[in-house]
Amino acid sequence: MADIAATYSRPAIKWHETATAGYVVLALVVLIWAGFALTMRAMGKSPLATADVALIRFAVPAVALLPLLFGRLHLLRNVDSKAVLLVLAGGVPFYLVASAGAKLTSAAYVGALIPGTTPLAMALITRVFLRRKISARQVLPIGLILAGVVLMVAGQRDVVTAETLRGVGLLLLASLIWAGYTIGLRRTGLDAVSNGLLLSIGSLLALVPMMLAGLIGTNFGHFTIGDALPYALVQGVGTGLISTLGYAFAISRLGASRSATIGSLSPALTSLLAVPLLGEPLAVATAVAVVLMTCGVTLANRTGARTAE
Repeated sequence: MADIAATYSRPAIKWHETATAGYVVLALVVLIWAGFALTMRAMGKSPLATADVALIRFAVPAVALLPLLFGRLHLLRNVDSKAVLLVLAGGVPFYLVASAGAKLTSAAYVGALIPGTTPLAMALITRVFLRRKISARQVLPIGLILAGVVLMVAGQRDVVTAETLRGVGLLLLASLIWAGYTIGLRRTGLDAVSNGLLLSIGSLLALVPMMLAGLIGTNFGHFTIGDALPYALVQGVGTGLISTLGYAFAISRLGASRSATIGSLSPALTSLLAVPLLGEPLAVATAVAVVLMTCGVTLANRTGARTAE
């Protein structure tokens, strides 16, 4: 019997099939999300214009995923037009609004206010447009997020200027657009690759004509490959490809609830990394605000993900 058991022993589980692989990939995804916020803020000191970085952001995944387009054309053709518009809003419109807000604030604001207020923005959209009431489970997460937003602004009244407030308003608008984009992703019913194709190619089809017509400023020809490389790596390869596919992989290994909870750490990580990388000070009020919003997003994600699971 022992010989038979040895002969028909279970096949060894491969590393990429384990939960450890999920944790490793998810850690990389969270780091990329934080890097996205940092590069959005760093654009103000870069020779690249916002449109140049946006072009890199969408061109890299479009080129990488293009060979997979023809096998998914039948899926893309059947997507509801309203869902398509919501997804495309998460492309060029989101990018322009978020970059404008980043120029007027700091990386901590970008990292906290966009992902940190998305559950609040989604609750607002579903309440206004879908007439859904806010559930009892949503009250605490939304309350923590609101408290964090108020503290982030009111806690530094001596340094917050009218320009900062405009930036905060733009970042909150970007969060609202991102919430609509998230709803659009759910309504398309597409897989991660198909959604990536829709967003990247659709955004390029909107962005390139605007650049050629002079509607959006560009510094093309006035920067080097070295200047563009960090954006190509972080936003093109990182955000456009690795984070999109990596987050889906992490969910398959760890589940939606655990993945969403760990993913909620990106605002805090952004605030911490901005200190050594961008030289931005982290005020006590901002740190406490980030903690409040992170807790709020964590609770909101755990509630939503458990319901989905």
